[in-house]
Amino acid sequence: MEDILDLYEEPYDPKRPVMGVDERPCQLIGDVVVPIPMKSGKPKKEDNEYERNGTCSVFIACEPLTGWRYVEVRKQRTKVDYAEFMEKVSEIYLEMRPEADVLRVVQDNLNTHTYGSFYERFDPEKARYLKNRFEFHFTPKKGSWLNMAEIELSALARQCLDRRIGDMETLKREAKAWEEDRNQQKIMIQWRFTTNHAREKLERHYKAVKN
Repeated sequence: MEDILDLYEEPYDPKRPVMGVDERPCQLIGDVVVPIPMKSGKPKKEDNEYERNGTCSVFIACEPLTGWRYVEVRKQRTKVDYAEFMEKVSEIYLEMRPEADVLRVVQDNLNTHTYGSFYERFDPEKARYLKNRFEFHFTPKKGSWLNMAEIELSALARQCLDRRIGDMETLKREAKAWEEDRNQQKIMIQWRFTTNHAREKLERHYKAVKN
């Protein structure tokens, strides 16, 4: 926990930017009856019957201190999906911030979030390049709230996924429009919970570790 909180307290370093990476499942839910569109003074009307069209995964990477984020919708969240997503993030940074030597990533300690995923997807040379490109920092068990990417996913859920979306192509378009709008506004995250705050509020846990 302190490792991540210390990262968040550091001033912005364009050569070693800090980002959060996370993903969430998303149900694809379509309408059985075509909804009645909104009219002046009247809300949109939709039938309570719907159809399930499977699930997919929404991946997100965000850089809280610059107000940048990247969203990708994928069918699954396997090691291969994770590796390909991270490769895309690396490519974006090469174009967007070529001065960035190392990308420091805060993420959950899942079995897909490993350097080994790069080797499962790419040849050894490419995998090693990506391993050296990223520096992983994992949230502790039951500490996923420390990942600021969760805040972005929450905003995405409220502002974009709060409706019926029946297929992946539509979801991709909606998520990309959301991403572009937030990036244009450069919406940043102001993280206020510091290591000192943690030691005060979680004092009993620190004592338990000592004992």
